[in-house]
Amino acid sequence: MDLQTMTYLVVGASFALYIGIAIWARAGSTSEFYAAGGSVHPITNGMATGADWMSAASFISMAGLISNMGYGGGLFLMGWTGGYVLLAMLLAPYLRKFGKFTVPQFIGDRFYSQTASTIAVICLLTASITYIIGQMTGVGVAFSRFLGVSNETGIYMGMGIVFAYAVFGGMKGITYTQVAQYIVLILAYTVPAVFISLQLTGNPIPQLGLGSNMVGTDVSLLMKLDQVVTDLGFGQYTTQLPGDKLNMFVYTMSLMIGTAGLPHVIMRFFTVAKVSDARASAGWALVFIALLYTTAPAVAAMAKMNLIRTVNPGMVMQNTDPFQPEAQIKIEERPDWMKRWEKTGLLKFTDKNGDGRIQYYNDKTKNEAVKAKIEAAGWKGNELDVNADIIVLANPEIALLPNWVIALVAAGGLAAALSTAAGLLMAISAAVSHDLVKGIFKPDISEQNELMVGKISMAVAIVIAGYLGLNPPGFAAGTVAIAFGIAASSLFPAIMMGIFSKKMNKEGAIAGMIAGLFVTLFYVFAHTGVFFIKGTEFYDLIGGKNSFFGIQPNAFGAIGALVNFGVAFIVDKMTKEPPEHIQAMVEAVRIPRGAKAVDGAH
Repeated sequence: MDLQTMTYLVVGASFALYIGIAIWARAGSTSEFYAAGGSVHPITNGMATGADWMSAASFISMAGLISNMGYGGGLFLMGWTGGYVLLAMLLAPYLRKFGKFTVPQFIGDRFYSQTASTIAVICLLTASITYIIGQMTGVGVAFSRFLGVSNETGIYMGMGIVFAYAVFGGMKGITYTQVAQYIVLILAYTVPAVFISLQLTGNPIPQLGLGSNMVGTDVSLLMKLDQVVTDLGFGQYTTQLPGDKLNMFVYTMSLMIGTAGLPHVIMRFFTVAKVSDARASAGWALVFIALLYTTAPAVAAMAKMNLIRTVNPGMVMQNTDPFQPEAQIKIEERPDWMKRWEKTGLLKFTDKNGDGRIQYYNDKTKNEAVKAKIEAAGWKGNELDVNADIIVLANPEIALLPNWVIALVAAGGLAAALSTAAGLLMAISAAVSHDLVKGIFKPDISEQNELMVGKISMAVAIVIAGYLGLNPPGFAAGTVAIAFGIAASSLFPAIMMGIFSKKMNKEGAIAGMIAGLFVTLFYVFAHTGVFFIKGTEFYDLIGGKNSFFGIQPNAFGAIGALVNFGVAFIVDKMTKEPPEHIQAMVEAVRIPRGAKAVDGAH
C-alpha cells in the first residue's frame, strides 16, 4: 500500500476513535464539563495529563531543537520535566485540596477578590492563546505534509476535529480522548526510535543505543557524531551551549516555572476524587512523560546522524574528507523524502557554487582550519536549510522505514497538537464561563445556561485559535516559549504565594500579577519591534541586543517572575494583612493528611 493511502487510513482511524470517545463520554453537567465529574482514575488521569502536557512542541519540535543545538538543547528537557516535578510536588495536591475547578477561581477565593480573579483570567487567556498558536501551526504543518492539503486547509480540519470532541465532551470527553491520543503519540514516537536504534547501533532500546557503538564499528554513536559535526564546522554535539550560560540558566528556569503555572495542566488535577489521587496522578503522569522524554535525546542524535549520512554519505560511511566532491550527494540523486519535504518549504537547498552537489556545513564557523578547507573547496555558503520541526516527522522517511511507521508518526504528531489544543481550549472556556460569567457577572446563572456559555466560549476560542494559526502575529516565532514565560511571570508566583504565604494579601497578589505580566510582554514586544521603531535610541535601550544583560525574550519569564514576587511583597508590606479566616484557610490547605476540600468562607 502506498504511503499516501496508508497515512489517510491511519490518521482517519485515529480521528474516528477520538470522535467516538467524545460521543460516548459527552458531558451532561458543569462538573463533567469542567472536571470530568471528579471521578477519573489516577492512572487514566496520569495518561491524559501526559498527552495534555506533551504538546506539538514536545513531540515535533523538542528533538529537532536538541538535534540542532546538541547538548545545550537539554534545557528543554530540564525545564519542562523539572517544571512538571515542581507542579506535582508543590502545587497540584494543595490546589486539589482547595477543591476548585480553575486557577482563577483559586486565586479569586484565596485572595478574597473578584479583581484578583479577573486579573488571573486575563493572564490565563494571554498565556493560553499565545500557546495555542503553536499548536494550530503544528497541526497545519502535519496536515499539509502528510495529507497533501494546504496549511490553511490543515488548520481548518484541526479546528473541526477539536470542535467535535471538546465542545460536546468537555473535560470528560477530552480526558478519555487524551488517553487514546497518548497511546497514539507514544507509539508514534517510540516505534520509529526502536527501528532506527537497531539500524544504527543494533540495540533496540533507544536510550541505550545513544551510548552504544555504531553497527560494524568500535566507535560510539555520539563519538562519531561529534567527529562529523566538527568536521563540518559545527560545535561539538556533546558539549555545545546555546549562547551564554546565563541565558541557558534563565531559559531553563522560565520553562520550569512556566510549566508549573500552565492552567490547562493544573486543571487536570481537579478531575480526580481526592487529594491522594492527585498525588498518584502526578506520579503516573511523570512515568508516561518519561517514556517520551528519555527517548528524545536518542531520536535527536540519530536523526542528526541520518541527515548528515544522507547529505554526506561518503564522509560518514567511507570516512572520505567532507570537502572532497565525492563526499557530498548529487542534487539529482537526492532521496524522495527530501523532494517530499521540499514541497512544504520546511526543507530547501540552493546550489550556490553551481557544482551540482549539496554542501551542508556551518558557513559561520570560527574554526580557522575548517575555514581554510571551505575556501580551498570553492564553497560559497551552506546550501541546505532544514527546519528543526521536521526532524521527528521526517526521521522515519530518512531511515527508509515502512510506510505504516511513517503514517503512525503523522497520527502521533497530530495527536500531540490536538490533545494540548483541547486542554488549552478547556482552560479558556472555563475561565470565561465559570470565572467571569458565573463568578463575576451573573452568579445566579443556572447550571444548564452555564454549560451552554462554556460550550459557546469554547467554540469562539476555537475560531480565534484557528485565526491566529492562519495569521500568526509578528512575535509568533517563539510563541510556545513566550507562553511559558507569560505563565511563569504572572500565574506561578500568585499560586505559590497563595499556597505558601498566609500573610500575602489581595493588593500584593494583584500588583504582582500585573507587574509580572506587563514587564514580560513589554520586553517581548520591545525585542521584536512591535510598538517600537528599530534603530531608535529608545528601542536600543529597552529592546536591543545588549538590553538587560542580553537575556533573550523567550527566557525573560523567570525575570518577570522575580518582578512579580518583588512587587507583591513590597505592596503586601505597605497594606493590611489578609482576614483571619483567609490565613486559617491557607494553614488548612497545607495540612498533609485529609481529603476534605477547604474554602474561604467565614
